Amino acid sequence: MWTVVYIAPNRATAESLKKVLSSEGLLVMLRPAGSPQVGDMGAVEILVPESEAEEAHEILTGALSG
Repeated sequence: MWTVVYIAPNRATAESLKKVLSSEGLLVMLRPAGSPQVGDMGAVEILVPESEAEEAHEILTGALSG
């Protein structure tokens, strides 16, 4: 089961954070949040397998604060 660990404000931020998580060995999936008509400027959910959610939160906390 996939779990949302972060909602990025746009596609570019989501892709950047996906790279960070993937480089740590996590499986990552992106999914548009809200209206698909907004395109790349809309919010994007970052999802990982439920078993990796806690690790993903720790990695994202470091990436977003640093």
